[in-house]
Amino acid sequence: MREAETGTGTGQAPRAVVIGGGIAGLAAAHRLLGTGAHVTVLEASGRLGGKLRAGEIAGVRVDLGAESMLARRPEAVALAREVGLADRLQPPSTATASLWTRGTLRPMPKGHVMGVPGTAAALSGVLSDEGLARIEKDRDLPATEFGEDVAVGEYVAERLGREVVDRLVEPLLGGVYAGDAYRISMRSAVPQLFEAARAHRSLTEAVRGIQERAAQNQQTGPVFMGIEGGIGSLPLAVADSVRARGGEILLDSPVHELRRAPDGWRIRVDDRVVEADLVVLAVPARQAARLLDTESPAAAAELRAVEYASMALITLAFRRAEANLPEGSGFLVPPVDGHTIKASTFASNKWGWIAAEDPDLVVVRTSVGRYGDEKDLARDDEGLVDVSRHDLREATGLTAEPVATRVTRWHEGLPQYPVGHHARVARVRAHVAEVPGLAVCGAAYDGVGIPACIASAYAAVDRLGGGLTRAAEPTAHPVRSPHGGAGE
Repeated sequence: MREAETGTGTGQAPRAVVIGGGIAGLAAAHRLLGTGAHVTVLEASGRLGGKLRAGEIAGVRVDLGAESMLARRPEAVALAREVGLADRLQPPSTATASLWTRGTLRPMPKGHVMGVPGTAAALSGVLSDEGLARIEKDRDLPATEFGEDVAVGEYVAERLGREVVDRLVEPLLGGVYAGDAYRISMRSAVPQLFEAARAHRSLTEAVRGIQERAAQNQQTGPVFMGIEGGIGSLPLAVADSVRARGGEILLDSPVHELRRAPDGWRIRVDDRVVEADLVVLAVPARQAARLLDTESPAAAAELRAVEYASMALITLAFRRAEANLPEGSGFLVPPVDGHTIKASTFASNKWGWIAAEDPDLVVVRTSVGRYGDEKDLARDDEGLVDVSRHDLREATGLTAEPVATRVTRWHEGLPQYPVGHHARVARVRAHVAEVPGLAVCGAAYDGVGIPACIASAYAAVDRLGGGLTRAAEPTAHPVRSPHGGAGE
């Protein structure tokens, strides 16, 4: 893009507006400031952070949204350090998780890639003898042709049997996307498995190849990272940094119209108009579609087709003396077993800072709802607490009365990545690229994890091109890492 196209031919710094104050929008604003742009963030609601939300229960700080970030991707940890949170970064106190399946808590198996094993023995204790025997047939099956994309569940079931999908792949992927493994794109959600499967005749052989490469790379350090006080403090710290560097952040400022003008953009916010040379759309797909209807109807049509899953997080606090929980960080629940909750985190076990804030309390959270199975979300808050307590009692024997409860509902909280998602995103970006001074980013594109959203924001700013001074290279490289997507 030539300088004249951004309205900066006078030598003045470009005016950049970021629409959306979630972690992607705030990361975009942070990076834009490094280019010398004047930056304004417009957030429709009264708070920042999107799906990252700090809160408290019984006087203890907790996350009411996402609670951890992948540390094997660099973007999120690096941004946290850049905005002054280095001394608050903490790995989980325990990474030992379980599966609540076939009537009991079973140790989460090792030696798999998003639930797909390299050998049948890796899933011993989780699968039936018949399920383990079915895995062994993979080596004798002819290669499966799947073209440009395939559903994770469909492909894995064909190669290894449905029990692998239903008992392990489904709860693991569901924990990331609140989705259906038989619909989720392998290319978008588990890209390293997609590429390996294309290069090998056998799926188990492909998984062993991934594992061998990982062993050669000898990655060390924690896989995940949290922040003392909650991951919800990350967007607030980024916002403080944006303001300290001269950026403006406006809450309760919903954008009603986005129009291209000869010298830039006109953005209608309630009864006033904000002018900009550059715009970054960092809002969910449907909101982005509404704003793009006039200037890029083709992109809007693609974005309007993106589906979302709703869910609820139920946070409960118990007196430690009355709550004898198993060791470990919690458990996942295969939907095939017919329970209501989809997962539970023993937050006081998992995060040392929660246990330290009140040693006499135990904080537990559960999740309810996934794509295609949202009927339980019709329950009121008390009903969601009741079904959570019922399932916790069945899984762990926990009978104590909670001293406090909180229900956080995330309506259309997680975008779905069905087969063909990668191609849809490419079409969206191609259409958006035809509009000068416009870029998009967020969870709807390249991964729902925090590092992926930040990388998406950095890439959006970089796509705005020549109207910006080249941003200082972030500590975290903005390109997507092979650990992206479902690994987060």
